[in-house]
Amino acid sequence: MLNIPQNQLKRKLKKAFIVLTTIYLMVASALYFFQEKLLFLPTTLEQDYQYQFSYPFEELFFKTEEDVVINAIHFKIEKPKGVILFFHGNAGDLSRWGILAEYFVEKQYDVLVMDYRTYGKSKGKLSEEVLYYDAQYCYDYLKDRYNENEIIIYGRSLGSGIATNITSKNNPRQLILETPYYSILDVARSRFPLFPVKQLLKYKMLSYQFLKDINCPILMLHGTEDQVVPYDSAKKLFEASPKNQTTFITIEGGHHGNLNTFDIYHRHINQVLK
Repeated sequence: MLNIPQNQLKRKLKKAFIVLTTIYLMVASALYFFQEKLLFLPTTLEQDYQYQFSYPFEELFFKTEEDVVINAIHFKIEKPKGVILFFHGNAGDLSRWGILAEYFVEKQYDVLVMDYRTYGKSKGKLSEEVLYYDAQYCYDYLKDRYNENEIIIYGRSLGSGIATNITSKNNPRQLILETPYYSILDVARSRFPLFPVKQLLKYKMLSYQFLKDINCPILMLHGTEDQVVPYDSAKKLFEASPKNQTTFITIEGGHHGNLNTFDIYHRHINQVLK
């Protein structure tokens, strides 16, 4: 058996402790300083980019603040059943999300979908507060053109927190949440359990708190195999929601981006939009 002198062992342990502490602090620092790059994955578009969609649309540029421009697409059809305010996920831009939003146009709804600041053609500095601010601006735009009881708010993934916040401040007809989370803080804790994420995160998006002030029906859809937003986080959100208003749909085997390949997804969306 190898005998290591006591003082040499202490030096090795001290060195290992320093190395591990340094790595820990480096990762913690990266989480704090680069969290926007982890959370937001925008792609950008040239200002003269021409969108191509299958349904009639109007391209909009909202100047929500000085030095801020929010690019949005407003799909318009004849005799719509209502309008859907669509808040998309954390990756891509309107060239992709506009195509996905056409799913609701096919169901005879007008749709307004915005790109967050730094996404697509949108300009401005990001923060949690300005996400809500710009979203409310879009809601007010619709409220000037539709009755509020014609407005349905839809949030997917990252957008579910924004959708929940805006619904809590207004009186739309319905809230639909696809792959929602209890909070961004909750998702971060599941991914980085060894780190004090509450102190590190600038974006917390406490969806469970917003639910307390919502008065309309809520539909939540989540897959059991979601590797981005844990299924348990969505279940916690449901447990915090007003049960008499909320329907939670479990999609067995569903992943983060494929719920629309399941019949159960379409069945419940159709039921809400009938």
